[in-house]
Amino acid sequence: MNQEQNSNVKIIAREVLSSNWYTLRKITYEYLKKDGHWQTQSREAYDRGNGAAILLYNVSFKTVILTRQFRMPTFINGNRNGMMIEACAGLLDKDNPEDCIKRETEEETGYKISAVKKIMEVYMSPGSVTEMLHFFIAEYSHAMKVTEGGGIAHEQEEIEVLELPMEEALQMIDTGKIKDAKTIMLLQYVRLKNIL
Repeated sequence: MNQEQNSNVKIIAREVLSSNWYTLRKITYEYLKKDGHWQTQSREAYDRGNGAAILLYNVSFKTVILTRQFRMPTFINGNRNGMMIEACAGLLDKDNPEDCIKRETEEETGYKISAVKKIMEVYMSPGSVTEMLHFFIAEYSHAMKVTEGGGIAHEQEEIEVLELPMEEALQMIDTGKIKDAKTIMLLQYVRLKNIL
């Protein structure tokens, strides 16, 4: 979708605060308020690149493939064991979204998929993170399982692959066992569209 540049915003300065893992910048800008006055504001924006996420589903068995892994930010914010159940996802790493999600699916889950359907693009935390996430769904079968999955060792990934009945996955949202936004959105999309 083509959008016009917002003429009510003038960026004054960009300062890199950290570039250890990804990049945290302080952006200072002028913003034209509705009353006609320009106001100087500053915000921090965390740039980790864009990503893609996918929900694999099996119509015959009414199951979905999810993953479980340790997530440090959740551990320091109330998730006592730090483990999160999530849909497969990853950063684009200069790939197009479709190639990225096919690669991530094989690395994380062990399923080699060829056909994916893109369903939406979403800013997951627009107040502080620049990332746009590309959402996909795809059918899977057990014949597509080519490896055990589990992620890439040199990326320090240790991912457990879960095959769950769709109904159980939906109940896990209600019980709080699934608290990941992208996963909830994908599960609800599949349910709302009567795919499973």
